[in-house]
Amino acid sequence: MNGIDKMRDNSPGGRIDWVDYAKGFCIVFVVMMHSALGVEAAAGQDGWLHAVVEFARPFRMPDFFMISGLFLAQVIDRDWRTYLDRKVVHFAYFYLLWMTIQFAFKAPGIAAEFGTAEVVRLYLVSLVDPFGTLWFIYLLPIFFVTVKLLRRVPVAVVWLAAAALEIAHIDTGWMVPDEFAARFVYFYTGYVLAAHIFAVARGVQDKPLKGIAVLSLWAIANGAVVWNGYSQLPFVSLALGLIGAAAVIRLAALMSLFDAFKPLQYCGRNSIVIYLAFFLPMAMARTLLLMTGVVTDIGTMSAIVTAAGIVGALAMYWAVRGTFARFLFERPALFRLAPEKSEPRVAMQPAE
Repeated sequence: MNGIDKMRDNSPGGRIDWVDYAKGFCIVFVVMMHSALGVEAAAGQDGWLHAVVEFARPFRMPDFFMISGLFLAQVIDRDWRTYLDRKVVHFAYFYLLWMTIQFAFKAPGIAAEFGTAEVVRLYLVSLVDPFGTLWFIYLLPIFFVTVKLLRRVPVAVVWLAAAALEIAHIDTGWMVPDEFAARFVYFYTGYVLAAHIFAVARGVQDKPLKGIAVLSLWAIANGAVVWNGYSQLPFVSLALGLIGAAAVIRLAALMSLFDAFKPLQYCGRNSIVIYLAFFLPMAMARTLLLMTGVVTDIGTMSAIVTAAGIVGALAMYWAVRGTFARFLFERPALFRLAPEKSEPRVAMQPAE
């Protein structure tokens, strides 16, 4: 039995608590980024939450991708049909569904300004260039297939190539190759270093004071690099991404020791729900606050919009559970390549 299995055996329902905390931490910071930047763009000024968003920029998405690769070793040997069903069709279903939903809200404005033909063109473009906030689940299937295809290639060769892509800071203007180059190294690191990552988490839980000390030093160093404008430099961005992702894992391991952070764990267990649906309550809350002027502080407004995005997305999920509309968050059997088996759920499946 490997280290991952040992940790799963100690967790109710076959889940690993700190993984959910890490996912929850990441999804909150993703919503915070979109909320704060949206409010600031509409208001024409930055708020105090902007500093938090910038602090998290080096590690926010690297950690999400690293955690997404943690349990890949357990499923990579599945036959291609089952693998493609779970790792490609699954994400494609949610991407196409929620891309269409998001597009429906934005299409009237686009049509009024540019015409119906532009609406059709942009929708078709969204099939090859991820739309809006949904690029994460567009890239995940590409990562899953890439790793399976490269699994016979020496790990060092793949990792060095992935690191070189990140360091190159490729900018073609097309999100798929650009974000693949920027993020694949973190996903692959989660896959190949899973056992080590779980050992780090166990070590932090065994010696929490040491973990707090390490996190404190990291926070100071990360903040210093970010606020001095060095975080996007080649090599520096890769280092900050890897170290920052490890820091979030340490933080999540510590949080799992305290019941006070249980809401964050719940967000992690339902991170895909929040990721898919937060755009609508976020936009509604931003529009309402800006129109009414009830809250004038930009940072506070951004924080409220962040909370509205998270709670609103979960409320949508709670409202459709057990109804015909559950297809919004649950893939119907009609859209499966392989039958769903009664097998233990993997603790980290970002969109399952």
